[in-house]
Amino acid sequence: MNFYLPTNIFYGKTALSEAAQLINSIGRKALIVTGRNSAKKSGALDATIELLNQQGIAYVIFSEIEENPTLVSVEKGAYICRDNACDFLIGIGGGSPIDAAKGIAVVVGSELDIDSIYNPLEFTKALPIIAIPTTSGTGTEATQYSVLTDTQKLKKAGFGSTLVFPKLSILNPEFTYSLPQSVTINTAIDALSHLLEGLFSKNRNPLTYPFIFKGIGLIIDNLDKAVKEPLNYSYRDALMQASLYGGIVIAHSGTTLQHSIGYPLTTKFATPHGLANGIVMKEILKLYYPAIKLEIDNLLAYLSLTLEDFFSWLDSFDLTLKQELDEDLINYMSDKVMETRNMALNPISVSLEDVKKLYRKISL
Repeated sequence: MNFYLPTNIFYGKTALSEAAQLINSIGRKALIVTGRNSAKKSGALDATIELLNQQGIAYVIFSEIEENPTLVSVEKGAYICRDNACDFLIGIGGGSPIDAAKGIAVVVGSELDIDSIYNPLEFTKALPIIAIPTTSGTGTEATQYSVLTDTQKLKKAGFGSTLVFPKLSILNPEFTYSLPQSVTINTAIDALSHLLEGLFSKNRNPLTYPFIFKGIGLIIDNLDKAVKEPLNYSYRDALMQASLYGGIVIAHSGTTLQHSIGYPLTTKFATPHGLANGIVMKEILKLYYPAIKLEIDNLLAYLSLTLEDFFSWLDSFDLTLKQELDEDLINYMSDKVMETRNMALNPISVSLEDVKKLYRKISL
């Protein structure tokens, strides 16, 4: 067993100001990577700019990252980073801007063509990254992973490299106050998926089990409350902690079919990533349960729930696919799933026909 987390994490209402001196030591000119609206709406962008101005750190803003960050955007961001001589990156937003910042950091640092982004063996260096999440879902602020979409090949896939662990992550639950109800739910379900996959994965690491148990409990106890009272700090704090725990977990265990089966749904239907995970979560858990019964039973005992209780709670959020999947599409998506690296970490052998059956079960 091994536990490795090189990221310096500041957490809480004053996290940004507490991290000020460390930011000053990371670089002198930042490329701030964001989506078009969320970083501004959350207050995180303005707070970061104010701090950079106080510290005398120059910056350039690149605010064109999509909900599912594309190689096109990463390549454009890399050009902007080089042209402006930025020496570090600040990703502000959900997983998309932070994942895009990781991509830009390694393309610029390793002087790569964008076509090499999925081949970590070609990585030699990455610019330092600061992560400031404004959602409670991906946990990317604590991982070595980035998930990007190749729109030419209709491929959504991740890469992993210890070079892109953020040097610094700044988490303030207040930055999630402005999230819409649907995003609050979908991102929390994404975090739940990460935590569960810490038990699913063949690389499961018992050193992370306390994060898994605690994180899942936090989501179950607080998600519905956060939806009803979005400005309640206590509930937002619980979800952000769970998201961070999920990132720490998958940094050690990786992800499985639970993630790869959702990728084609996102590419084909623009289904939000967390929702895609939630749609298949019950069926994946049923598939895996005989192989990991001890781990799941121990989790349920900690939560004081039965498996049926957990499924009922999950059903309360209406995590369903609103499209019908015909056989041609099922065959196409299943082939894509079987090509993903995540499949190597399943706790059981999963066949092409198994994947097709799962898609049929979630079809409208």
